[in-house]
This record gives sequence, C-alpha cells and structure tokens, in this order.
Amino acid sequence: MATTLFTKKASGLSKDSIRPVWKEKPSALYQTIKAVVLVLFSISILAPILLVVSTSLADNEQLVAAGGFVMWPERPTLEAYQVIFRGPMVIQSLGVSLFITVVGTLLALFVTITMAYATSRSVLFGRPVILAILFTLLFAPGLIPSFLMIRELGLLDSLWSLILPGIFGAFNFVVMRSFFMNIPGELIESARIDGASDWKILWKIVLPLSKAVVAVVGLFYAVGFWNSFFNALLYINDHSKWPIQLLLRNFVVQGSGAADQLGITTTPPPQSIQMAVVVVALVPILMVYPFLQKHFTKGVITGAVKG
Repeated sequence: MATTLFTKKASGLSKDSIRPVWKEKPSALYQTIKAVVLVLFSISILAPILLVVSTSLADNEQLVAAGGFVMWPERPTLEAYQVIFRGPMVIQSLGVSLFITVVGTLLALFVTITMAYATSRSVLFGRPVILAILFTLLFAPGLIPSFLMIRELGLLDSLWSLILPGIFGAFNFVVMRSFFMNIPGELIESARIDGASDWKILWKIVLPLSKAVVAVVGLFYAVGFWNSFFNALLYINDHSKWPIQLLLRNFVVQGSGAADQLGITTTPPPQSIQMAVVVVALVPILMVYPFLQKHFTKGVITGAVKG
C-alpha cells in the first residue's frame, strides 16, 4: 500500500515537473538559424535603402561608371538635394502631404474611436446591427462611383478629396473595437452610476487605457495618408496641391522630363534626382516609427484577440 502511494506521488511530481515546449531553453542550432534569418532579413531591408541614399549622394562620374546605381558613394555630394529644394515644388508638396497626414489622421482617429466605442457597448438590436455595419465596409464603391461622388460634392481640386475618402478603415475599426471590448465593463458601469456621460467615459476612462491601440491605428492612418497618391492623381489638377508622393511618382515615371515641374533648368544625373526625391518622401514618415514601435505588439495583438 505504501509502495503504491509513493508511486502515485512520484508520478504526480513527474507530471508537474514537465515544462511546456515554449518554456524550454532554445538549442544552439535553433538560435544560430534564427540569428542568420534575422540578419538576412535585415540586409534585405537595409540594402535597398542604402542603395537609394548612396545613389542620391553620388556624382555623375561614378553613376556613369556604375551604370546608374551605386552602393557606396566615393565622392558624396549634396547637389541633388540642393537642386530639388531650389525650386518651390518640393516644399509645396511636402506642406500638402503634411497637412493631409495630420488633419486626415486626427479626423480618422476621431471617427474610428467614436464608432468603435459605440459598437463595443450594447447597441440597439445588438449584434445584427454590428454585423450589418461590418458587411457594408467590406465592399468598396468602385472607381467611377467614387469619382462621381467627389465631383457632385464639389471636392475636385480640393485637399479634402484626399482626406475624406480615407478617414475610416474597416480593419482599424475592427482592431480598435476589439480592444475596447476587452476593457472591463465594471469600470464603465461604475462611472455611469457616478453620473459620467458617454463622452466623459470615453475621454477619461477608455482612451487612457487604450493608448497602445490608438498609437498603432494612428500610425496606420498616417502611413496611408502619407503614401497615398492615387486619389491626388484622380482628383487634383492644380500642381500646387500635389502631395509629395504624386510628385515622386511623376518624377520617377517621367525621369528628367519632370524637371520642369520642379522649376529646375539644370539638373544633376536623373538617377540622383529621383533617389533624392525618394529619400525626401521617405524620411519624415520613417522618423515616426521609432516612437510608436513599442506599441505595435500590444496594440495589434491585444486588439485582435477578441472580436
């Protein structure tokens, strides 16, 4: 009898002492493979960026000898940047893109936050209303209906035609709504008992607890507005209202033939000008990532757990 009890206790201890696979220390081979994959992945990202920056800084002789692109400039020069900023077009385009990105992101966050909070609580008819809302968001109206709507609203050649069509994204709405649903309902009910309105609950309780998802969704919207050029290609005819991405698109497609749009008479090699414009369009939004990177895991994964 004692032997049986001892055997059961020993078997119980052995079961409790077994650790899950993901808690075990990785083997040296696994760590080496992971390090090699990460290094190769980093090189695949950094090499094109280095190629673009180096080409923008290279002089004419090195570009001709290298066939148009260089990986490391032997005699770096800022001539391409001096030339593109000498004309007014790049400065105007950067201002337009900055206005579109800031105003569009703020409006998009306001619309998404308010709608996500409203649908994360108990609503009229419950889940069918939410499903109907989500169902309509899955279908884009199409190019021609969108253009006709913008024209009928009188938004052609207006910066609002670049902002209003993108102030609501279905994916961002789903992520933020799921995050709001994970907030304990007791907090909201206690605030409501104390007499707080829905606006005060949203501003004082929900948003302070949702900084991560707001930062991530805001970054998604900002990147979308900054990189968008197709709406400007459709709706904007005035060159002074072009965003930087449309200017970049035209310059890369037309090459040296787009120099007149920049107000330039004499230019360095076309490759240097093109890569300089690419760098100018890339740097502003790239500077935002380090400040919001820490929120990515918490914001996206937590918002996608429950729906």
